[in-house]
Amino acid sequence: METLLGLDYNTWWFLVFGGVISGYAILDGFDLGAGALHLFLKKEESRRIALNAIGPIWDGNEVWLVIGGGALFAGFPVAYAAIFSAFYIPFMVFIVGLIWRGVAIEFRSKEPGKKWRMAWDFIYSFASITIAVSLGLMLGNVALGIPLNEEHEFIGDWLSFLNPFSIMVAITSLALFMMHGAIFLAMKTENRLFAKITVLAKNFTIFFLVAFGFSSLYTLLYIPHLSDQLRSHPAYFILPLIMFLAIANIPRQLNKRKYRFAFISSSVTIASLLAMVALEVFPVLLMASNNSANSITITNAASSLKTMKTLLLIAGIGTPLVGAYTLFVFWTFKGKVQIDEMSY
Repeated sequence: METLLGLDYNTWWFLVFGGVISGYAILDGFDLGAGALHLFLKKEESRRIALNAIGPIWDGNEVWLVIGGGALFAGFPVAYAAIFSAFYIPFMVFIVGLIWRGVAIEFRSKEPGKKWRMAWDFIYSFASITIAVSLGLMLGNVALGIPLNEEHEFIGDWLSFLNPFSIMVAITSLALFMMHGAIFLAMKTENRLFAKITVLAKNFTIFFLVAFGFSSLYTLLYIPHLSDQLRSHPAYFILPLIMFLAIANIPRQLNKRKYRFAFISSSVTIASLLAMVALEVFPVLLMASNNSANSITITNAASSLKTMKTLLLIAGIGTPLVGAYTLFVFWTFKGKVQIDEMSY
């Protein structure tokens, strides 16, 4: 098998896919979190400022989701087919949430009426919560495994997705995004709204710590296969160490009122949590809970070697360009948010 820098091309594409998904979770995570906490902001001006904070960047952040879907389809078409068919209902809920969230952001400011704006505020917040919970639910089931037959087709009941572990992961994902979003808004606001957001950031940090603690304990007690790699390779302990240090640094930086560093720590937390999941399931892309022989791996789901080489070349050019564009947008719209004639 041909390799590149000691790793085969399937593994490289697995890393590329994981990196893109992590980028999406970090970038769209904070604006999903800002939407999920939107109703905690009572004043009209506060809600407009919060929307203006994510207004120039929220749709650009979702580009990473499109890239992730394309990466999965191009590199691992068998996994793409199995995952999108098995998670058809959660994905539809997710897509509907994305649609209504975008509509709510754009339609809210079209009429000045209080009831009109309240209705769209509710839709915006509910859609953001729905998206975050759907993502967590799908992540939990991917980590746990689902029943697959020999043709890698889902043979279970979609209600089985609502298992205790996946529900815990969904709640933890929502809490993590709400904390992430509150920290981002703290960097973008000032005066009374800033004071309100800082309180919310601390409260949602507590929410995340509690949810993460319960999820971690449940995983250790009842989902042993998700810690097999760590037990087998002590060197991998560096990853959970980084994760726990990042989590511990969040309340520390919040107390020191250094919100940029708190945001970096929450971003590292998201990336390290996803890396932990990837490490524990590798080389499996979708585990068969009924028979491990039916699992979809980076080997039996991969495209041809020629395709993998071409994809890595394209990714090596395209991904940095998207990253540069993202940095340019963030730099352009840096600083505190103000209300003006172009505001939502």
